[in-house]
Amino acid sequence: MSPEAQEFLGTFTSEVYYYWASVFMLLIHVGFLAYEGGASRTKNVLATMVKNLLTLASVGITFFFFGWWVYNAFPFFPIAGGILGPWTDPGQSETIGEAMALVEAAYPWSSALGPNTADHLTGVFFFAFALFAMTTASILSGALIERVKVGGYLVLSIVLGSFLWLVGAAWGWSPFGWMFTALGYHDFGCSGIVHGISGFFTLGVLLNLGPRIGKYDANGNPRPILPHNLPLTMVGLLMIFVGFYAFLAACVIFLPGFEGETTIYGTPMTLASIGVNTTLALAAGLIGAYISSKSDPFFTISGGLAGIISAAGAMDLYHPSIVILLAFIGAFLMPKVAVFIEKKGIDDAVGAVAVHGFCGFFGALVVGFVAIGFPQGEGIPDINPIGQIVGALICVVILGFIPGYGTSWLLKKFNLLRVSPEEEIAGLDLSDMGVEGYPEYVTPSYVANVTGVETTGTAAINSTELAME
Repeated sequence: MSPEAQEFLGTFTSEVYYYWASVFMLLIHVGFLAYEGGASRTKNVLATMVKNLLTLASVGITFFFFGWWVYNAFPFFPIAGGILGPWTDPGQSETIGEAMALVEAAYPWSSALGPNTADHLTGVFFFAFALFAMTTASILSGALIERVKVGGYLVLSIVLGSFLWLVGAAWGWSPFGWMFTALGYHDFGCSGIVHGISGFFTLGVLLNLGPRIGKYDANGNPRPILPHNLPLTMVGLLMIFVGFYAFLAACVIFLPGFEGETTIYGTPMTLASIGVNTTLALAAGLIGAYISSKSDPFFTISGGLAGIISAAGAMDLYHPSIVILLAFIGAFLMPKVAVFIEKKGIDDAVGAVAVHGFCGFFGALVVGFVAIGFPQGEGIPDINPIGQIVGALICVVILGFIPGYGTSWLLKKFNLLRVSPEEEIAGLDLSDMGVEGYPEYVTPSYVANVTGVETTGTAAINSTELAME
């Protein structure tokens, strides 16, 4: 084999690896579609699923126009100059020059993203990051089901998926990011960068969105609004698990000329360790949530995701025994956090704040204590508690809760956030889609609501909602 062919083989290996990891990440969105569709009531199932499809579209397009640039352009901001860059003379240092070359390749008009036989990798990394961005926005989606306006939701998904998480990634999930280089922040599997940001962004939105009609009684006590198809929800979560194996695999860096795998920070690791630790985190999370929730099916299967997120921050470093412990703790606490939030009047339909927000914050924070002292390279602080605490707080407060609350507050002021009570009671399938997901089942309920004829089952529940109005 010629030297040229050997060199191309290395490039092709990396290209294929990230291509297929990204393809399998799409299973996360198949899972979210089924998960949220099953968690909704029959009158909202189609609207819920279409909203998930539109997440892919809105974030995919906006990520191309500015999201990919944000990730490459923001690593030094606000430490080293203006928001638009370049922040300093690219020739001043090799590091800044290399970073600016990535910025140039991230513009939507860059030839690096087109059919370019001279660059096989920029586009495939764009592909992977686009799926990361869509995943981040989809975390928001489920918590808001059955009452959010489509347009308002899409604005929120773009702000979160194509901007905020990418700022967090630029700062704390990049070899140039100042949270990494100045604080030593380490978050291999994006516990804080993806899940912490999106979970607390969701919390801010929920405070302005308000609970679903009928969720709380006259005394403010929560009442269950059960999924219309819990088995579909559980299958959806299992598909999300499969996609998360690909998500974490795509966090591994292996480029042409590399002699081994590294994290995005350049620290050594193995893909095998991700397979072992993800499996154990999933298993321990299921057990922890099963025990904590007293075998509640929804919380039990959500515990698998909670376990993975709780251990993801340093899954590249943890011994399997540590992963089991951390995943169990995070998943054990998750149902209790969800119940606490519900009692405080916050209607999180799928527990996104507890699963992603709490476990993401926990997963990022605990790295500073369990992996303390791990060296991250010359001139980079070792993993330390202060770096993880500050980094995690930046994620959940500065990039998560405050923008989530502020953006949704503005949408609420302009009446763009929540559907009318009449639309909510009739169901979003009718008001948004003009068609029902289960017409032979839902139509009698809708007729009962309109005519006032007494009936039973779903119709009776909807009639109760009308009475509450």
